[in-house]
Amino acid sequence: MTAFAIVNARLLDPSSDHDGPGSVLVQDGRIAEVVRGTTHERPAGLQIIDAHGACLSPGLIDIRVKTGEPGAEPKETLKSASLSAAAGGVTTIVIQPDTDPAVDDPAMVDFIHRRGAALNLVNVYAAGAATQGRDGQRMAEIGLMHEAGALYFTDGDRVIANTRTLLRVMSYAGAFNALIACRPADPWLSEGAVATSGELSTRLGLSGAPAIAERIQLERDLALVEQTGARFLVDQISTEGALACLARARAKGLEVAASVSINHLCFNELDIGDYRTFYRLDPPLRAESDRQALIEAIRDGLIEAITSAHAPAPAEDKRRPFAEAAPGAVGLETLLPAALTLHHQDGLDLLDILRPLTSGPATLLGLDSGVLEPGAPADLMLFDPDAPVVIDASTLRSKSKNSPFDGRRLQGRVLSTWVGGRRVFES
Repeated sequence: MTAFAIVNARLLDPSSDHDGPGSVLVQDGRIAEVVRGTTHERPAGLQIIDAHGACLSPGLIDIRVKTGEPGAEPKETLKSASLSAAAGGVTTIVIQPDTDPAVDDPAMVDFIHRRGAALNLVNVYAAGAATQGRDGQRMAEIGLMHEAGALYFTDGDRVIANTRTLLRVMSYAGAFNALIACRPADPWLSEGAVATSGELSTRLGLSGAPAIAERIQLERDLALVEQTGARFLVDQISTEGALACLARARAKGLEVAASVSINHLCFNELDIGDYRTFYRLDPPLRAESDRQALIEAIRDGLIEAITSAHAPAPAEDKRRPFAEAAPGAVGLETLLPAALTLHHQDGLDLLDILRPLTSGPATLLGLDSGVLEPGAPADLMLFDPDAPVVIDASTLRSKSKNSPFDGRRLQGRVLSTWVGGRRVFES
């Protein structure tokens, strides 16, 4: 593999809180050297890539990506998702287990990993189902899937309502320090809901779930974490009340992490407007006070991972009455410029935004990427944080085009993406 150096870059490494000029030498697919500071020395015999002052950071790590493969390939394939990820500066994706069949045994984990490796684009990992068929009743083969390389275990959008089942899952997973992720949503309060309860949902005639449904379920989950000592991920936290629960659990010393969807950092419940189905999400969009609380949680480091919550749905599933439209949005290609709105509009530091997109999820999942350090994989992203972009959903590489950012004017363009030292995207 050809050695090369990226010079004249602005290095952004959240793991070391470094933001400054420098260069990176890549050899045999890994970072061989990081030179911080302005230098005019350029190693002889190497390919030189001049960044011209653009930002160079670890590639993004997205721990919550849905595809249609296997079972619903017209929505999305692993190849189209990988191409979208590369164009978005995302070098690692973790596939959700809600495929057909579900990723609930080691053979399915192996299929996802082999298929991703064969594509030779981005790093593709699987999250295993916590219960068989994601039915919330019978524990899946967590130990065998862990050995096969599943990074964590979750039933995805389905809540494990049976407390006894979740207790068994956490107790068993704790024996080998596996990570369990759950959506906090009381299934009875949330059943049939397509929006957050309030004045807007009432005026639009939409079935709503109160924001407290998230806190109620999270309190139960955290009580089980305290009982079992399991490692736990609060999947797609979205309300201020749940953040308070999370902070109290941390204060108790519980090993609890949290992720948040980029959509809940950028939009609020008013964005659904006159039944705009591209804003039909699960969990539903929340009040502006919740969105602001989530942004502050990013600033304070309370949330470990920002995800795209990539959930492809074809037009025929979205262009329906709001209550009947499929929930979810694609987000791999728009993740970076969407996240940079927190910098341009809300004043967050670039390192604070990149941390839950790189080193945060890498540490959470035990990956050696997400850092600019010698010996780390050369999974890199070169980007211009100020470049204006207009999102055109029709040009996205995803097979589905259901983006709530369609037509939005944002800032931030990915210039190049490298995975293991291979350039997989160039603007």
